[in-house]
Amino acid sequence: MPCFNEAAVIKNTVHELLHYGYGIVIVDDASIDDSGQQVKGLPVHYIRHRVNLGQGAALQTGIDVALKNDAEYFVTFDADGQHDVKDIPGMLQMLEKKNHDVVLGSRFLEGAVTNISLFRKLLLKSACMLNYFFTGILLTDAHNGLRAFNHHAAKSIRLKENRMAHATEFLLEIKRKRLTFAEYPVHIRYTSYSRKKGQSLLNSIRIFFELVLNKIFD
Repeated sequence: MPCFNEAAVIKNTVHELLHYGYGIVIVDDASIDDSGQQVKGLPVHYIRHRVNLGQGAALQTGIDVALKNDAEYFVTFDADGQHDVKDIPGMLQMLEKKNHDVVLGSRFLEGAVTNISLFRKLLLKSACMLNYFFTGILLTDAHNGLRAFNHHAAKSIRLKENRMAHATEFLLEIKRKRLTFAEYPVHIRYTSYSRKKGQSLLNSIRIFFELVLNKIFD
């Protein structure tokens, strides 16, 4: 669970996951609020970056810690409360029964439930096409933070894009390492809080140029 200034909601998010018995690695990416205090004393692995590095770096730190603790399955889960913990069992079941390495959450498959705005939906659909251009993988959703993957995938994937371009880099790693994957319909609940924390149009443009530069100089 990557975390940056999520003091208002992180405790509730963590309690939901603990209720279902999941082991949790929280990577605090140098928050300037009291996010760390909110989870103090809870049975979680808490790591804090001294310098803000971005969500990609936080995810890679979390994966590394989970690997060191012999995790068999891995789930990336946003701290802002927009994901539904009840989606996790179905995603893990798909990993096991379908023998996939990675399962990616989708807001747009049949069975998914979300209160996404039309503007954000159009933005994400455009991002799907950009992802296809950069990775050759065509998905129904883009930049969905809810993912599940097995130990083999966790050892194979290395995220070097520290900030939000890591979402596309994750797909590139799937392709480069020849990992098998599938999508799974998930429930995403946008609140006024998560909307404020969400990606802006300007940030999306910045991600595009980061990806272009990465493709040119890779």
